[in-house]
Amino acid sequence: MGLAKTLSGEAISCIRGERKVFSNLSFSVSAGEALAVVGPNGSGKSSLLRLIAGLIAIASGTIELTGGDDNLTLAEQAHLLGHRDAIKPSLTALENVAFWFDFLGGDGSRSNSVAALEAVGLGHLGHLPTAFLSAGQRRRLAIARLVALRRPLWLLDEPTTALDDAGQTTIAALMTDHLRDGGLIVAATHQPLGIAARELRLGASA
Repeated sequence: MGLAKTLSGEAISCIRGERKVFSNLSFSVSAGEALAVVGPNGSGKSSLLRLIAGLIAIASGTIELTGGDDNLTLAEQAHLLGHRDAIKPSLTALENVAFWFDFLGGDGSRSNSVAALEAVGLGHLGHLPTAFLSAGQRRRLAIARLVALRRPLWLLDEPTTALDDAGQTTIAALMTDHLRDGGLIVAATHQPLGIAARELRLGASA
C-alpha cells in the first residue's frame, strides 16, 4: 500500500444539533494498527467515524491521513461500514458487489465479484436476491465491499453485529490480513474485535 500511513486527529470537537458530543479529542493510528473506539451509547463512537469519513463537519480540530495519496481525499481512501448494510434488496448478492465495484471505480467483472463473495463465505449465494438473505448474511455481504476494492483505511461501526461465530472469525481474519498489508482500522465497538487493538475510550469527559 505504498508509504506508511498515519491517521491522526488533533483537538477534535463534534456537535450534533445543539449537543456537544465530545470535545478536545486526539488520537492516532498507524499502518498495521487497529484502534477500537469504545464507550457508552451516545458517547460519539459512530459520530467519530462519520467525522473521519467526511459525512459530518468537524466543529473544531483537524483530521488528516499522512502518507496517503495526495490526489485523493481522506474519504476516497476509506471504507465506512455503518450500522446499515447499504445493500439493494432487489439485486442479487453478486449484483450488489458488481454495483459497488462500478460505483467505487473498480473492475466489476464477474470473477472479481465472485472472489469478493467467496472471501466472506457467500460464494454459493451470489444468485439470490439479498431480500432472501438472513441478517448475518447481509452483514457478510456488506463486509464484502471492504475486500471488493482495496482502500487503506477501514472505518467499522459495530462490524460483528448479527454475525455468528463463523462470521466473526471471517471478519477477524479479513481485518488481520488488512493490517498485515499495511492497512489501518478504526472500529467503534461494544464487543471484542477478535484482533489486537489499542483502545480509544469516549465518555462524558471526552
